[in-house]
Amino acid sequence: MRAALVLAGLLAATAASAAECRQEHAVYADRDGGYELAFEPVGSDAAVTTHHFKLKVLASNTVLDGIVMPGDPARSNGMVMHDCPEGDSTGEEIAACTVWEGLIYALDGGDAALLPEEGRPAAETLLLSGFGASLRYSKLWDEGKASAVPWDVFKRKGCKA
Repeated sequence: MRAALVLAGLLAATAASAAECRQEHAVYADRDGGYELAFEPVGSDAAVTTHHFKLKVLASNTVLDGIVMPGDPARSNGMVMHDCPEGDSTGEEIAACTVWEGLIYALDGGDAALLPEEGRPAAETLLLSGFGASLRYSKLWDEGKASAVPWDVFKRKGCKA
């Protein structure tokens, strides 16, 4: 009986902590487990971006930088980049290091929505529209840093502190 109560308490704590995960701490994985997407706090209210994330290609340990910017009309406009120059960059330089640019949707309960703001509960599932195809035809693929095409859907697998 005591073991059952302890187990029930652990399950309740796990469910509560999953529900409390904020978007800036959420970690996602693609269906085949080859890619991991981890959000991190933006760190400034004055930032032009609404979200920052790292997208890791697990087979090669290659880490890509991701940002989300608000759109007009309201959309979660995402970009994934690799080896972009630091500081001031030209549009041409940014285009050359961009692996993917598109919309990120939160898919909860079958509806597509904007990515939750920082401080809000994290989405369970994300759709990075066209990400897999874009990665397949990127320089990253040609360089052998990615060799498996991910699905565009990423499911939350955890929450980092």
